[in-house]
Amino acid sequence: MEAAAVTVTRSAARRRRGRQLQEEQEEQEPRPRRRRPGRRIKDDEEETVFREVVSFSPDPLPVRYYDKDTTKPVSFYLSSLEELLAWTPRMEDGFNVALEPLACRQPPLSSQRPRTLLCHDMMGGYLDDRFIQGSVVQTPYAFYHWQCIDVFVYFSHHTVTIPPVGWTNAAHRHGVCVLGTFITEWNEGGRLCEAFLAGDKRSYQAVADRLVQIAQFFRFDGWLINIENSLSLAAVGNTPPFLWYLTTQLHRQVPGGLVLWYDSVVQSGQLKWQDELNQHNRVFFDSCDGFFTNYNWREEHLERMLGQAGERRADVYVGVDVFARGNVVGGRFDTDKSLELIRKHGFSVALFAPGWVYECLEKKDFFQNQDKFWGRLERYLPTHSICSLPFVTSFCLGLGARRVCYGQEEAVGPWYHLSAQEIQPLFGEHRLGGDGRGWVRTHCCLEDAWHGGSSLLVRGVIPPEVGNVAVRLFSLQAPVPPKIFLSMVYKLEGPTDVTVALELTTGDASSCHIGGISVLNETSSRHSLRPLRVPPTKLARWVGRCGRQLSRGWVQHCYEVSLRGCLLLDLLVCFSRPPGSREEESFTCRLGEIQVMLPRGAQAGLAVCPARVGVEATPGRSLLRFRGELGWRSQGGEMCAWGRPLPAPGRPTVLSLLSCQVVDAASLLAPLPQVETVTISQVRWQPAASEREGPPSLLQLSCTLHWSFLLSQVRCFRIHYWGGTSDDSPGRELPRPEMPTFLGLAFATQYRIVDLLVEAAGPGQDRRVEFLVEPVPKEGFRVPQAEWGRAALLYSGPA
Repeated sequence: MEAAAVTVTRSAARRRRGRQLQEEQEEQEPRPRRRRPGRRIKDDEEETVFREVVSFSPDPLPVRYYDKDTTKPVSFYLSSLEELLAWTPRMEDGFNVALEPLACRQPPLSSQRPRTLLCHDMMGGYLDDRFIQGSVVQTPYAFYHWQCIDVFVYFSHHTVTIPPVGWTNAAHRHGVCVLGTFITEWNEGGRLCEAFLAGDKRSYQAVADRLVQIAQFFRFDGWLINIENSLSLAAVGNTPPFLWYLTTQLHRQVPGGLVLWYDSVVQSGQLKWQDELNQHNRVFFDSCDGFFTNYNWREEHLERMLGQAGERRADVYVGVDVFARGNVVGGRFDTDKSLELIRKHGFSVALFAPGWVYECLEKKDFFQNQDKFWGRLERYLPTHSICSLPFVTSFCLGLGARRVCYGQEEAVGPWYHLSAQEIQPLFGEHRLGGDGRGWVRTHCCLEDAWHGGSSLLVRGVIPPEVGNVAVRLFSLQAPVPPKIFLSMVYKLEGPTDVTVALELTTGDASSCHIGGISVLNETSSRHSLRPLRVPPTKLARWVGRCGRQLSRGWVQHCYEVSLRGCLLLDLLVCFSRPPGSREEESFTCRLGEIQVMLPRGAQAGLAVCPARVGVEATPGRSLLRFRGELGWRSQGGEMCAWGRPLPAPGRPTVLSLLSCQVVDAASLLAPLPQVETVTISQVRWQPAASEREGPPSLLQLSCTLHWSFLLSQVRCFRIHYWGGTSDDSPGRELPRPEMPTFLGLAFATQYRIVDLLVEAAGPGQDRRVEFLVEPVPKEGFRVPQAEWGRAALLYSGPA
């Protein structure tokens, strides 16, 4: 049901800004079919008001997009060729579009360093992760070793597996590309393949075009093609051209996109797994970006593949079944045996179903087993570095037993929301040399949080012979402008005199000039930061809590660092013994948040990636594609991003200006644009569950909010509501609480309210509920309510 419809205008400036934001969004993506919003009855500077008459008549929503029991938006798959070819973007598809672009990382995926692919296959897929806005789960599966992997494949046995958007957001935040799966199996799969592969090229090109359109629209990065049924000679003959066309079109539409082929069918059309790349399946490898082998290989298979792969060794992903099914080298907690051989020969690895630690072992020991599994693989998993700024993380896993907002508890109870997972650190145990008495370990911590549902627990021992121990949390390779701002929120447990300091390392030391830090020694590029004791007044909104004891024992330190000609390489946290102490010191510390901020607009998403390397940067899926050297330099009071392309035959090397931004502290706090044009639609009413008989005093309200905002400027949106009552008489509205009630997080410009309890309207009475959309900037601070969007629903009982 749609809320009723007449429009009264706002100010002209607000209308123009709303149209501008909408046009900017529509330029970035295909236009879905929009569902008409409801009827406005009032529109002013404060809010838009919609009128609704309560009705319990059913108004079903499309089952593909909404859970049939709750009407919560869900991720979905396509089950047939007909569904694939018929798919076109709808407004409901917007829920499943990734907010996060693929973050710049180093080395780029296009490098020839052996890669690590994780193929997530768990109990058929689309479990709790299908709920786009999160769900209530006591012990959900979590993955957080993102810096160790390069490619994430979401696998299921449905024909077209579109990755749930939460996985895409979490992976992209860490610079990991995400693939869906196109699979055909058994006799039905054979008939499907005949339908599009055995005919002329128009048939397979139509399928490829639709797969590319889906990846582009939902903002993931490509496909694993898995044909696990025999093919006719005509169909297998068209398979390499299909792969080539799909790969070519994907590269054009999705920068950095990948198409991988699974080792199944051979060039004769037989279904015959080879467990290697060889002359029988090489034709498929030559037609796409990579080859994913079956799992029952031995070292002699790897040795034979060296000649077949040639210079594309990193494009061969040797499959490892973590469940250890069949005749495999190693799986489960012996998976490292397989990786040792694979890396010995220089191949990439495809880890299939590492969720074994969750599916087959005790749920209560999940985090311990997860860390044990990935810890045994650590030496075979080269990490990648973050090379885009700003950088903000609260270490939230996207789950928790409570929800905390900047130290204030706002909800108690289990929750699971993959899109809310923030950038995760390098996990593991770090030991000092010598007798090994000094060590530091990092763990996930669900017992306490500064923001979200978890924090990072750091435990360690400082031995008597050293003054401090440090742990590297993040590897970066990011050129920075002349001034950056950093912040750390932490909490030391128990009585202790150990001190905590944020440290960083820099590159390009010969030309790197630094202010606002202490150099640990003259030859080192590692530096300890000096906290701001009295933050500048103009930074008060960002650093207003700096140096103070916050709620529940948290402390925040803020830093202002001047840099010139520097490359930011690492972020570390150092724990130092108290002056004069010679005793062994142990410590337990929880880290709640780390920020590395640039002035607003000077974001390194402009493709600012390390110099002297080939880079493909795809900020926000824009048209910018650049390979070469990038960096910052001062020009006329502004800080500019410059680029020097890699040399090409017959083309001079030219230094090109990419973008300029005024750099000062005030620009960090430039206000966000207003959230505009909030609408309410798809309204559903039900009596409260406890009041199915007689006139209800409570109702369950479900509806969909839409609004306009430029997504590149925010981390997410926080959705709130106020409940109250009105009877059409001015001034008779009931007082409302000082703060609205938090409902949930949105990672798109729409949100589904589900089963919100509201008071029923009595005879001749109107009731009112107001919804608020709070943008959360990348810097993480709270914005004033004046910058929130809002809309109200005025409802009455049937006449």
